[in-house]
Amino acid sequence: MLRFNDYRFAVERQPLVRPFHFKGGYFTEKWINVVSLSLEGSAGRTVTGLGGNAVLWSDPAVFREWSEYGGNSLMSLLAERAVQIAEGTSYADPIEAFESIRGSVHEYARRITGRFDVTATFTLNALVALDLALWKAYAFDQGSERLFDLIPESMRQAFADRADTLARVPLISYNVPVAELVSLVRQGHHILKVKLGQSGSTSEMLEKDIRRLEELHRSLEREDVPIRYYLDANGRYPDIETLMRLMDAAEKLDMISKIIILEEPFAYEKKIAVDRIPVRVAADESLHDVSDLKERIDLGYRALALKPAGKTLSLSLLMAAEAAESDIPCFVADSACVPMLLEWNLALAAHLPDFPGLGMRMIESNGAQNYANWDTLVSEHPVPSANWLESRGGLFCLDRDFFACSGGIFRQAGHYEELVSFST
Repeated sequence: MLRFNDYRFAVERQPLVRPFHFKGGYFTEKWINVVSLSLEGSAGRTVTGLGGNAVLWSDPAVFREWSEYGGNSLMSLLAERAVQIAEGTSYADPIEAFESIRGSVHEYARRITGRFDVTATFTLNALVALDLALWKAYAFDQGSERLFDLIPESMRQAFADRADTLARVPLISYNVPVAELVSLVRQGHHILKVKLGQSGSTSEMLEKDIRRLEELHRSLEREDVPIRYYLDANGRYPDIETLMRLMDAAEKLDMISKIIILEEPFAYEKKIAVDRIPVRVAADESLHDVSDLKERIDLGYRALALKPAGKTLSLSLLMAAEAAESDIPCFVADSACVPMLLEWNLALAAHLPDFPGLGMRMIESNGAQNYANWDTLVSEHPVPSANWLESRGGLFCLDRDFFACSGGIFRQAGHYEELVSFST
């Protein structure tokens, strides 16, 4: 059983290389929540989990109502409250803990934000640090350092044999220069995630998005490599008509056949069928539980973004199992992850089936592009010299050492341990 009787909590603020633009807004730093749990019945054993705040992604209304500092403060407060709610209770496994406390945590989110309509994704994002700490505790309890060994037997049919390589998908936000895009392609990245839904009115957004697609596509036509696009609208499009105008523009650019995913075109509350859209449509932040996934499938969604480091590993496993029942392909997407959180994404992505049309698995990862102190963050990893920490030729290469310890996700991380040490 999992049970902890004390905890420590800290926040580390990490600066970005440049403002991170999407959903019509931007932020300038990433707050990393760090929680350490003192486990009962384990001779003083402690486990530490991390979670990165993504306020703009998880709830734009909260982001716009508060300052960047204020929104992050609210999410970090919620992350700590989640630990307090779980403290002193026994759970069979992390999934039971997640399902037991998420309702109470969400009620607290409503109280501190003053918004009854605060999104479930905001709460899920705040739960990540605790959830991953509990998975580390569970690994210790089960005596395994391999994530696959910890997946419940009832869910394992959703997963595949491990993959030695994963296609790394970099993120192209509104303000990433074309020169940087071309450099990424020349390094071997042939799948590009492009942020849509720029600021302004609907007509202004559409005009900017079309102009951005044209700029990127024209700049890459000169590169003699096959390019695939993963477009992410983050719920910014108001209706199917506006979105189809974007698709028409992509058709005129001869891009449609190159778009493998269009992610989250509409806001969660808009139940719009996507069958007319001529590309595979994926769901992300609109998914809060299994019932949401079923609803999206009925609306015509045909792919699912999993976010262990954005919406908890527990929910990601539940979603992957449900998606497999309906033959819906999954992939893992980043949330501007520091290396210690990237590893959780890699560990899950390595066991997903190949994505249709690619012949391999993929993972969106943008931390190396966005953190000002990325090299320092890598040096703080439990296995800082590991080959799998950095992509090469557009691929993450996962060797026997990676799978022996699932990338080090269950090991102690010295720097973060120091932030939440029980001895100080």
